[in-house]
Amino acid sequence: MKILVLSAYHADSHRSWLDGLTAHLPDIEWTVLTLPPRYFSWRIRGNSLSWAMLERETLLGPYDVVLATSMTDLSALRGLVPELGRIPTVVYFHENQFSYPQSAQQRAGVEPQILNLYTALAADKVLFNSEYNRSTMLNGVDSLLSRLPDFAPRIEVMAKLSLAQVLPVGLNFVDASSVSAEAMIAGEKFVGQPFEEDGFDGGCADGLSSRQRLSVLWNHRWEYDKGPDRLLALVKNCAKFELPVDLYIAGQQFRERPTEFAEIESIILSTKSLALCQFGYVPDAQSYRTMLSSCDVVLSTAIHDFQGLSVLQAVAAGCVPLVPNRLCYPEWFAAEYCYESSDDIAIEAAAARIEIQRLIQKKRAGAFSYADVSALSWQRLAAQYMAVFEGMVKL
Repeated sequence: MKILVLSAYHADSHRSWLDGLTAHLPDIEWTVLTLPPRYFSWRIRGNSLSWAMLERETLLGPYDVVLATSMTDLSALRGLVPELGRIPTVVYFHENQFSYPQSAQQRAGVEPQILNLYTALAADKVLFNSEYNRSTMLNGVDSLLSRLPDFAPRIEVMAKLSLAQVLPVGLNFVDASSVSAEAMIAGEKFVGQPFEEDGFDGGCADGLSSRQRLSVLWNHRWEYDKGPDRLLALVKNCAKFELPVDLYIAGQQFRERPTEFAEIESIILSTKSLALCQFGYVPDAQSYRTMLSSCDVVLSTAIHDFQGLSVLQAVAAGCVPLVPNRLCYPEWFAAEYCYESSDDIAIEAAAARIEIQRLIQKKRAGAFSYADVSALSWQRLAAQYMAVFEGMVKL
């Protein structure tokens, strides 16, 4: 089988998805076209023009299936390269433009939403990485069509979109064979060296990580939609109650980073009960996996997450999830792993802090309860992706 992949805004999560697909479906002959994740407005509107004029020979290859991400302007691309219209096409939604927070200025306006809609309608099959992603897209489309002045085919559009399915991005499970069962139960996974900015040098200083302390990882993009203001409120709350917590603040950073991170760093370094074990991006894959395996808990404060892949990857590596009961998280985790979310940041921070106190006691008692995300392994999901592709060939 020959598949053409079109990833028009090839961000880290898209790359992880594609790497997993190609690694676990090696019998497929993959041809991949990607565009870098920058210049958002131009990229989502211009990818069809870029590819149609600069990659026409590649687009005209003998493919069995086209697999496009939702950032691809599929309807325009099929118009510019009509031959693509004869190939069964799957569109994969890592995200949708109907549920980004209002402060996402580069995504403001209706055009990104219309492009999402047209791409979904131009596809032969639509997949989403979570039910949260699917439902917010469908609800957003229905709301948009209900506001249009006339000739809006609301019933027809919703009937077609209702056929969309959920198929998550798969997870790679970290080999924990080097960690003893006793240590996993106690949560004593790693003791190393102090943190280094933009690197990972093993963990906290000797003696800080022990059965008496809880190591908590926050591994998200350093952007407003991942809730740095909520993380700051939680750190302040942990400092106030003098909780024995080792904090790992990781994740991708950009030219401008939210101001909250400077205050987060300052509070942790000036609070005796807290320790800062990592502060900055960990570019090396093996070092990142080591960090995941070294932590007890993975924390989210996000106000926007479509699958929560960074949290799921950490859970697959042995971390206990601590997430708000909103967005996609209740799909993957039972109520015991979710703290009460609130529009009031102080109330939410207190709820998360109470859960951290509970986890400290559970660690000391050797009673951690790990979440099972094995159903999301690539070993299980790859067959489902293959079934989708084989079904498209039969169309």
